[in-house]
Amino acid sequence: MTRILAGRQLSPVGLGCMNLSHAYGQPPTPEQGARMLHAALDLGYNHIDTARLYGAGKNEALIGATLKGRRNEFFLASKMGIIIDGEKRRTDCHPDTIRREVETSLKLLQTDHIDLYYLHRRDFVVPIEDSVGALADLVQQGKIGAIGVSETGAEAIRRGHAVHPIAAVQTEYSLWTRNVEIAVLQTCHELGIALVAFSPLARGVLANGLRDPAALAPGDIRIPMPRFSVENWPKNLALVDAFNTIAAEQGVTPARLSLAWVLSRGEHVHAIPGTTCLAHLSENVARVDWTPERKVLDRLNALINQQTVAGHRYAEPMRKTIDTEDFETVT
Repeated sequence: MTRILAGRQLSPVGLGCMNLSHAYGQPPTPEQGARMLHAALDLGYNHIDTARLYGAGKNEALIGATLKGRRNEFFLASKMGIIIDGEKRRTDCHPDTIRREVETSLKLLQTDHIDLYYLHRRDFVVPIEDSVGALADLVQQGKIGAIGVSETGAEAIRRGHAVHPIAAVQTEYSLWTRNVEIAVLQTCHELGIALVAFSPLARGVLANGLRDPAALAPGDIRIPMPRFSVENWPKNLALVDAFNTIAAEQGVTPARLSLAWVLSRGEHVHAIPGTTCLAHLSENVARVDWTPERKVLDRLNALINQQTVAGHRYAEPMRKTIDTEDFETVT
């Protein structure tokens, strides 16, 4: 089973590499990360996703050092635009910044081209037409193969697409994060753009990967997220337990059911779960062609959605950096 991404036929499940260097507690060692990357290619993963942000360049460097000898075996995506200055975080998609960042990415990834390069977030100061125009120049130069945007709303997607075709929109999408269903999912379908879902397993929650947020390691990005708060988590855990029951009825793991639901949302949808566990790496690409029956999908939709999940996906400061349309109220 394959789906089209930037003109390439790829497995619909790729590998999100963020947690090999960043975000979910203590990352694995570079040696452990390298084993994961080689194992992924050996298992048939052919879509590898990273970003300048991840590990402040360490993730791109890990992929470059590990996979430079296997570069022809996979489709490589990276991103720029989120800049960390000490304790502060900002978005910068100015054309000059884009040109500088892509050169850094190429060097760290030890490659002469990146198949898909995203604007990691919408820059609300720089017109998206200017940013996409700069990326279009890089396409002409052969340094990147295609242009993507991430966590960008439908109106900006259309504006950017009018300058140069947008190949992919990357955004959070899972049963418990449904914002793209307001406008982005349909916009991508209309324009022939792939939608690449990050966190398709709901930050590990719908892979039965978390029972008690109090056990999260210091620095884990889930700690400040409202859905994991003392007030909201018990309600959300009840949804997880009901979801796990449905997975057991179907004879699949929760992760397989969660990914199958995401992929059922359209032929243009891809998913890039991340993991630091070899067993989960294998599990995530097993039975990618399996789709639950319509009545099962309907049960899942009714069980977990924007009205039943308690808490917003991000705390207020992070919400202000996201352009993807939001629901007016979140329980």
